[in-house]
Amino acid sequence: MKKYVAEFIGTAVLVLFGCGSAVLTGYGSAPIGMLAIAFAFGLAVTAMAYGIGHVSGCHINPAVTLGVWAAGRLPTSEVPLYWISQVLGGVAGAAILYVIASGKLAGFDVGTAGLGQNGWGANYLGGYGIGAAILAELVGTFVFLVVILGSTSKAGITQAAGLAIGLSLVMIHIVFIPVTGVSVNPARSIGPALFAGGQAIAQLWLFIVVPLVGAFLAGLLFRHHFPD
Repeated sequence: MKKYVAEFIGTAVLVLFGCGSAVLTGYGSAPIGMLAIAFAFGLAVTAMAYGIGHVSGCHINPAVTLGVWAAGRLPTSEVPLYWISQVLGGVAGAAILYVIASGKLAGFDVGTAGLGQNGWGANYLGGYGIGAAILAELVGTFVFLVVILGSTSKAGITQAAGLAIGLSLVMIHIVFIPVTGVSVNPARSIGPALFAGGQAIAQLWLFIVVPLVGAFLAGLLFRHHFPD
């Protein structure tokens, strides 16, 4: 159970501090604000990589778990419990964030302010369409998994893996935040969407399906072409 408790905690931290950087700080969508949010997500992953990496591998992301499995580095029997722990952790992180945000004395309307949920469309951040959203999430997740699988391989520089992984997530956020808010992680999307409701729920399928496909493709690449 240690692995699954670690995954629960790690995913909760990622959602709380990553989404919290957008919800609580008032950074908004200005370029400097986006940079701060990008680093919040990347630093959360880096912190957890060194905090729980030795326990569970610090996947804190169902797509990462699928990619690691596809690369032949995780038994099939462990995948469902990793996913359950991560989704529950994402919901817990979103719940903590919601309670904190609701404590604002001037009031907090999650329907208006949101909870850092992902999306696309004319009324979401940069106003990109579904095609751009799919491609951004697919490429972003693929690149993220290439960094993860490469830096944690037997030939990789494992001591610096956590830093490399965190910085790669910062890079992905800097470029793709205007398109989808950046998911590359179904658990990160599920938690906030459950509280935001409405359009966030209607569009949630993309942030579950596309990251899993991108991660699976990266896992196959390492299994068949870049083996340990």
